[in-house]
Amino acid sequence: MDKRKILFLIIFTILGLLAFQVVVNKIVGSSQSFTLFELLGPVGGMFLGPILGAISVFFVRALNIIIFHQKLDLLTVIRFLPMMLAAVYFGLKQKKTAIIFPICIALFLLNPIGRQAWMYSMIWLIPFVATFFNKRLILKSLGATFTAHAVGSVIFLYTFSLTPAIWIALIPVVFIERGVFTLGIWTSCLVLNTVLDRLTNLKVVAFLKPLVNQNYIISQKFFKSFA
Repeated sequence: MDKRKILFLIIFTILGLLAFQVVVNKIVGSSQSFTLFELLGPVGGMFLGPILGAISVFFVRALNIIIFHQKLDLLTVIRFLPMMLAAVYFGLKQKKTAIIFPICIALFLLNPIGRQAWMYSMIWLIPFVATFFNKRLILKSLGATFTAHAVGSVIFLYTFSLTPAIWIALIPVVFIERGVFTLGIWTSCLVLNTVLDRLTNLKVVAFLKPLVNQNYIISQKFFKSFA
């Protein structure tokens, strides 16, 4: 890992720890909550690559547990994997990441409770299709947040006792929640990328320029692409 990625990891860690302190929504069936880190975490995959992006998510989440003395229970442990895989999804350009959704659907339907709430898993057909068009940042953001959702839901299904009725009732909640998270990841990526681009105009951090994705800079040209 070169000095550019080390410096970005430091920046990402500071932002990640701050994001962890802002609660977004409660997790149904638990005492824990989603935080702003759900919107920032996957973005690390774009700047650091899929592997280092996943490691950075693990590092920030672990550091948050240590610094803020968070209780290390089962739910806390299993929440590492979904966000790490979301960063992998965001960092990969290949469409191979689409395989995660059929696997999660199959695992959900193999469970007796999941089989009774089969329509819940059909939500993941949306990001599965979107993965084949994820050159657009908004669709890549959608795929990333649903990667975390699909993996997390399957783990939750096999670990905790939620009834089929609860899973079915959660379907409209998922659409709203993941819609917000998609926009949040999209915005986080644009803002972080644009700020980093502006900072690289300073000589002291100019070496970070290769990390900037020129396609995702907020500018007049960017907004014209929507016209």
